[in-house]
Amino acid sequence: MVTAGQVIAFAAVIQLGAMSPGPDFAVVVRQAAVSGRRGGMAAALGVAGGVFVWAAAAALGVAALLAASATAFTITKITGAAYLLYLGARSLQAAYRGSEAPLEMTTEAVAGGIPDGFRRGLLCNLLNPKAAAFFVALMPQFLGNHPATADTLVLSAIAVLVTAIWFVVLANVVGSLRAFFTRRRVRRALDAGSGAVLIGLGVRLAATST
Repeated sequence: MVTAGQVIAFAAVIQLGAMSPGPDFAVVVRQAAVSGRRGGMAAALGVAGGVFVWAAAAALGVAALLAASATAFTITKITGAAYLLYLGARSLQAAYRGSEAPLEMTTEAVAGGIPDGFRRGLLCNLLNPKAAAFFVALMPQFLGNHPATADTLVLSAIAVLVTAIWFVVLANVVGSLRAFFTRRRVRRALDAGSGAVLIGLGVRLAATST
């Protein structure tokens, strides 16, 4: 059974990992700025869902197979890089067109941004083989070679909770400034900047080796 000290240490490592700038951070920030708090929180929960999958997969040894298989790693890497490039291209396209989102979102617009935000957050995390490698390296240090089901569920839940809290807070902070972000010039700068960051992350991911 994992101890309280192990849980605290594990939560601290997860927190540091969540706070590191990366694709998840970029997706949540842009989603919150464009779609508001609810869209941003949906993306945050999507990222947390991906974290749960990777944590459980690492504990069960599935993620280790991905990390060990050059073919599986490459397929996931290319797919993830392509997805980031797609998101980046969409952002640059929006910046080029200079579209300006309305300051007041309709109920339909808010509702439409929630599933889209969740999907983007989930896919961004699941298609990142670095997330698999992170949990492959981390989980065994706290669970050992033959983890109990209860311990696996506890640490997986901790990973999801810490990640969700961090990104939900981030989404709310950015979402509270949405009136600023939806100004035409600011929105174009945001789209251009996030697009460049996502494309850069996609290229970096594509160049990652096993």
